[in-house]
Amino acid sequence: MTVDTKQIEEIIMDVLKKQTDNIKTNEKADIPIGISNRHIHLSRSDLDICFGESYELTPIKDLTQPGQYACKETMTICGPKGAIEKVRVLEKTQVEILAKDNFTLGINAPLRISGDISSSEGLTLIGPKGSVQLKEGTIIAKRHIHMTKDDAKKHGVDDGQIVSIQIAGERGGIYDNVIIRSNDNSATECHLDMEEANAFGITGDSKLRIIKNNIIMIRRKI
Repeated sequence: MTVDTKQIEEIIMDVLKKQTDNIKTNEKADIPIGISNRHIHLSRSDLDICFGESYELTPIKDLTQPGQYACKETMTICGPKGAIEKVRVLEKTQVEILAKDNFTLGINAPLRISGDISSSEGLTLIGPKGSVQLKEGTIIAKRHIHMTKDDAKKHGVDDGQIVSIQIAGERGGIYDNVIIRSNDNSATECHLDMEEANAFGITGDSKLRIIKNNIIMIRRKI
């Protein structure tokens, strides 16, 4: 079999050119990073039990995603081994914790996309007026990037695509397995938890660039 070295060289040069073009494009399109600590999404029915009937949460900070906000109220979460106090409340019942919290609480919360809570770990939520025993709903959130459809098109990615991200800085590096979540109700921002952010020295002013992998799609259950 005869090897056409000239043709191979042309293929290699074409691949390198595409990679270079992709890097140049991403240099002009850095994406902001949002850092998440452990928090609770609380439904209306569970809010009534834990804080009192018809209680209204007190918003203290708008979040990046439209219509979402952090509240003044906090709760205690309890597992079979221990408890964590002063966990911030959002809306809709779901608890997102850090990986290290599994040890403190004595549970084994799975790594999931936010909203995918089927067969996840349970916890007890304790508020000032009562408590709720969750049979499921506790997860560690997967790394993801919220994007508008226009921004997804600009970056050449699709909803559900898995990419890598590059973060600059003295402790910067590359995170793999980052999921694109694109819809018209999103604001463009990458979400990492505090453990991931601390590992790379990330602050609220940090930016990242997308490194597109071979296209892998996942089906979201939400």
